[in-house]
Amino acid sequence: MAVEHFSPAVSASAVSPPYPMAHPGYGKRSVPDEHPSRAADFALLPFREQYVAAFIERLPEGATMSVKSLAKQIPLYGQQAVASALTALSVAGHLRRVRCAIGGGDQVRWVFQTYWSRTSHDNEWWTNHLAPEPAPAPAPAPEPAPEPVREPAPQPARDTVPAHTPAYLALAGIGRADARLALSAADCTALEALAERWFARGVDADYLTRALTAGLPAHVDSPVGFVRRRLHDKIPPALPTTPTPPPTGTPARRVMMECTECGTPGRPEALPDGLCHPCRQPETTTNTQAGSPAERDVSAHVAGLRDLLKAP
Repeated sequence: MAVEHFSPAVSASAVSPPYPMAHPGYGKRSVPDEHPSRAADFALLPFREQYVAAFIERLPEGATMSVKSLAKQIPLYGQQAVASALTALSVAGHLRRVRCAIGGGDQVRWVFQTYWSRTSHDNEWWTNHLAPEPAPAPAPAPEPAPEPVREPAPQPARDTVPAHTPAYLALAGIGRADARLALSAADCTALEALAERWFARGVDADYLTRALTAGLPAHVDSPVGFVRRRLHDKIPPALPTTPTPPPTGTPARRVMMECTECGTPGRPEALPDGLCHPCRQPETTTNTQAGSPAERDVSAHVAGLRDLLKAP
């Protein structure tokens, strides 16, 4: 009987396409203090978390780390399963999500980064690693020659309309980001004082919009009530009123970690295991008994492994 011999060469179509990369400064960022790679790096994790962790470990520096992008590349699991696995890996000490403010004045923007470590670290290590540090001083710009002073031309009298505050404008724009939270002018006025507390703590309109629209339910019965509750519950912590001033000419880099589960912002010490307080609460007994093992609360399932993972 004749035996067919196939060429071992792999066709171009069988080669995996390169993994999508994030914009410079975004995406996966490795951390120091890691032990050499070994076969048993993630052996104590459940199978799904082992699979996702091994996949992330192989990703290059700067690879995009959004749940949607990871789910497209991981054939075994969808977005919900990948999100749960990332939460478990955060609890196990392998991952933290942070937001880093760069720029100054009106040009501040938030860069979203995911720090990854194949070595499990405890909360104290992550807090120290993510502590704000001075950013490099910008190069001095040449001073332009002073312009001659000119008297402004007289303007015709007109009715003056009071300008709205940044907090009011941010609330008014939430409905454009997600129609489920469309607010009326009266709603914006009623919630303006609550939103101003956020701005007083150093956030901008884009940050406020992301925090209020993250993880919305399928239907919101009362947008104004829903937004009022989130303005109360998700307000970021107040920074120290008298921080140590950085050296002259070196603006401080602001870093704020976010909950791996729901995206709520906060300082590292306020998010042990990378999770906010509501996301660390176990499910009710009824839900735990009714669901399958895959539907159990990930934090409760992995919390017992943390001490084992920290062992040398």
